This record gives sequence, structure tokens and C-alpha cells, in this order.
Amino acid sequence: MASSAKRRAVGLGENPGERDHSSDEESEESAGSGEDESEDSEEEIHEEVMVDFEAHSITHSDFSGIKKLLQQLFLKAHVNTADLTDLVIQQAHIGSVIRQAEVPEDSDDEDPDQVFGFISMINLTERKGVQCVEEVKDLLLDQCQRSSSAADSEELEKLLSDQNRSVGLLLSERFINVPPQIALPLHKQLQEEMAEAQRTNKPSGRCHFCLMISKTCKETSKNNSRGDKDQILFVNAEEEFFYEEASLKFHYSVEGETDSCLSGRWSFDDVPMKPFRTVMVIPSERLPVIMDKLREHLTL
Repeated sequence: MASSAKRRAVGLGENPGERDHSSDEESEESAGSGEDESEDSEEEIHEEVMVDFEAHSITHSDFSGIKKLLQQLFLKAHVNTADLTDLVIQQAHIGSVIRQAEVPEDSDDEDPDQVFGFISMINLTERKGVQCVEEVKDLLLDQCQRSSSAADSEELEKLLSDQNRSVGLLLSERFINVPPQIALPLHKQLQEEMAEAQRTNKPSGRCHFCLMISKTCKETSKNNSRGDKDQILFVNAEEEFFYEEASLKFHYSVEGETDSCLSGRWSFDDVPMKPFRTVMVIPSERLPVIMDKLREHLTL
């Protein structure tokens, strides 16, 4: 039985029956389907319908859905997404999952409780020594050394090793056809849960910095003379507001890894794009500013 909803968000999204086209394996299967189905499939994919989503407390039944979304983020990186999912579930007092609000009884959906997205915060400082947490930290440090300046690498290493200033890994993942408007109630709920956890001395209640890994892309055109910031496009559009307030930021390419959300098939305004991950460190005192921007731009 699904847990009671903590928050509801309503948005305009693609038909939920088409949501699994964000999956690598199913995308490959659809590419091999017969031409007699292609026209109907394309027509359905571009159809937009109103869909209600609800935010629910995270439970053990959400394991496979959360893990799939984490795999979408980390791709082939050496991060144990199963163990990371366990951490998310263990601290169920922080975070939410997104499900479709109402699934008709005659629906073809085999999993009415499917996870469309989730949000959570894992305190990397508090979880020091946990293998999957150390794998995330090693990934970020390695990519920063490869993709950014020595000063950025030194700052990130100091930040992740400082036991007096905790760093929270903000995980906010969803299927690409879930609208960004749902991010506002999810982030608001998360901030309230973090404040309550801090008040009651529960784990992960206090984070001095918020660290995010965002799915982004850049134009592949060699003739593009614009600045780096102008080239970046965020898959989760609201995460650009976090980027603007970040004190440390860098990008690394995942072009050599399978990425269903951003691959060679994708383009914006007919411009080919390459997939990246954008890492951001945001001081906690800047979060209220970000929340104000989310309210301004995402309020329905």
C-alpha cells in the first residue's frame, strides 16, 4: 500500500504511458521496432496530457525506482547505486518520491506505484567511511582534477575532508517528461524536513554546503564562440538557479557513457548536444535565495 501523500504538484507532462522512453534499453528496443508502429509511437510521444503527481514518503518498495534514477545520473561511474539507494531509504525522514496521483483501474500500467522521481539529501560528512559515499567523493575529486583548475580541486578536497563543515549531497532526479513545476513543492518539503531534523537532532539535519550533480549538455558546434555558461543547458531546468548561486562549479563530459536523457539523438533548436555532468557547491545560506527564485518561476 502506498504511503499517504505529503504534497501534491500538478503539471503538464507527456503521457505517462510513454515515460519509459527515457530508459536506455527500451529506447534501443523501440529503435528496432517495425515501421508500422513508428508513426503511431511518434504521434503518442508528442501528445501532451494533464497529469497529477503526488509526493510520498520514501519506503523500501521504492528501491528499484530510485536506483534506476541514480543509474541515470551516475551512468558507468564507479558508484554503487544500490548501496546509495539504501542510504536514501534508511533516512526516510528526509526526502520524497513522485508517483502518479491517480491510476485508472483499467490502465495498462503494470506498476501503479512507479517512481517518476525523487528528492533527498545525504550528508557526505556524516557518512564518512561508507563505501558508496567515498565512491561519490572519489568520483567528484577525480573529475574535478581532470576538468577544472588546481585551485578548484584543492578547494573541493578541503571541503569534502572538513569535519567541521558538513556537505550534503542533494539528489533530485526525475524522468525527463515530468515537468519542472514539481520541483518547487519537493524542494520546499525537503527544506522543511531538514529544518525539523536539525531541530530534533536527527541525522543529516545540518549541512553547511549543498553539493549537486546535474545532468547538463553543451553544443557540439566548433563554431560556437559564446562563453561556457551560455552553452550549458540543464536537463532539470530549475537547477540553473542553483548554478547561479554556487561558490564552486565545474563540468565533466559523459559522452563516452550511455545516457538516455542526453545522447547523440538529442538536439535543441536543431543544434547537436553533448552530455555533461555539472557539479555545484552551494553555501547553505544561499538556499533561501534559490527558493525565492523557484517560487517566482515555477509557481503554477
